[in-house]
Amino acid sequence: MLQKVLIANRGEIALRITRACKTLGIKTVGIYSDADQDLMHLRFVDEAVCIGPGASSESYLNIPALITAAEITGADAIHPGYGFLSENAEFAEIVESSGFIFIGPRPEHIRLMGNKVSAITAMRKAGVPTVPGSAHAVTTSNALAEAKEIGFPLIVKAASGGGGRGMRIVERVDTLLESVQAAQRDAEMWFGDDTVYMERFLQKPRHVEIQVLGDGNGHAVHLYDRDCSLQRRHQKVLEEAPAPNLPEQARADILEACVKACELMQYRGAGTFEFLFEDGEFFFIEMNTRVQVEHPVTEMVTGIDIIEQQLLIAGGLGLNLVQDDIKLQGHAIECRINAEDPSNFLPCPGKVESFYAPGGAGIRLDSHIYPGYSIPPYYDSMIAKLIAHGKDRDTAIARMKQALDEIILTGIKTNIPLHKDLILEDKNFCKQAMDIHYLEKHLLKQILGNEVEA
Repeated sequence: MLQKVLIANRGEIALRITRACKTLGIKTVGIYSDADQDLMHLRFVDEAVCIGPGASSESYLNIPALITAAEITGADAIHPGYGFLSENAEFAEIVESSGFIFIGPRPEHIRLMGNKVSAITAMRKAGVPTVPGSAHAVTTSNALAEAKEIGFPLIVKAASGGGGRGMRIVERVDTLLESVQAAQRDAEMWFGDDTVYMERFLQKPRHVEIQVLGDGNGHAVHLYDRDCSLQRRHQKVLEEAPAPNLPEQARADILEACVKACELMQYRGAGTFEFLFEDGEFFFIEMNTRVQVEHPVTEMVTGIDIIEQQLLIAGGLGLNLVQDDIKLQGHAIECRINAEDPSNFLPCPGKVESFYAPGGAGIRLDSHIYPGYSIPPYYDSMIAKLIAHGKDRDTAIARMKQALDEIILTGIKTNIPLHKDLILEDKNFCKQAMDIHYLEKHLLKQILGNEVEA
């Protein structure tokens, strides 16, 4: 079993990992930047180390500082959480070559799945359905031939991309080369890799993902599915599990395909296969080789602690779950609470004056904020995740409405009104899951008008 874990992250996920370690009797090391010395989890870890200035490039992304912190505290493992270095294969390699356990997949799997072209190729070989598209990198010299095979409309994407960056939708052949060049520039700027590829642009897909766990030796299970279709600029806003309104046979087939792919790869730890779902078909888009922001909804409907499973697998205790033991228990919804102005989505760092967390049956809040806490301007604006669980989707929605009514948070602006007054009051959403364009094309027009980007 692991003895001491360095948590290479901040905010709510650092607190979440701290709690899981405490449950298993594992000692913890917290890290923090100069701007983060008041983080909540630092009150509960066994040791804390400052690793640099507020800018993430000089602290949370500073690999030598992280390795040094692990060495001086005697940690035997490092948990990257999500974001920052969690999907950086070089970091995973350095962690392991420095004599520490990386709580995550093997570096080769992070690298394989970190490049969309190689990931799609691997999934095709494993029998996982993919979006029709190029099987290799696209350049200005081969773009026209590839586009004729795929057909219009199509989308050009950064091979090393994420978060919606480096994407260009192409509807006509006369804009193809310009779009490829623009996507290459974006890819180089955001990811340091100008490789791009193309695939068919689906018109009204849903975003459905499959949570998996693997022991690294060929045994894997799925923890069912989630729907993450409510998005703004390709950033998830609300997630739920299981995904509503999926044909049962299509669901069973894709769950089985994902487990088989993990077994074939001998995948280690937690991972998420992400798909676009349209007209009864699943199309693989990427695999996230880390714990997801939205993992709590899966925990609520399966009763399985995903972080705990990561720790047990990394500690060499294997995966003691078998598929037949994992049952769905109701429905769960997660609202991401961000420190941002709901009228224009601009970040709103500042001091939390008062904060009251909602409670009641089926309510969970994952957050690191507290009265008097000052939100720094350097990092992601998400400050909390509010989760509601019930016997069915209607109950989960009703409990989420109650929780949003109950929460008190003053001193900063948040997107709580977006969830409370717009999304959860929308009759279409409450009736069934919507496609990935619904939030921007329909709901947000009510508050942003023509400024919304579809």
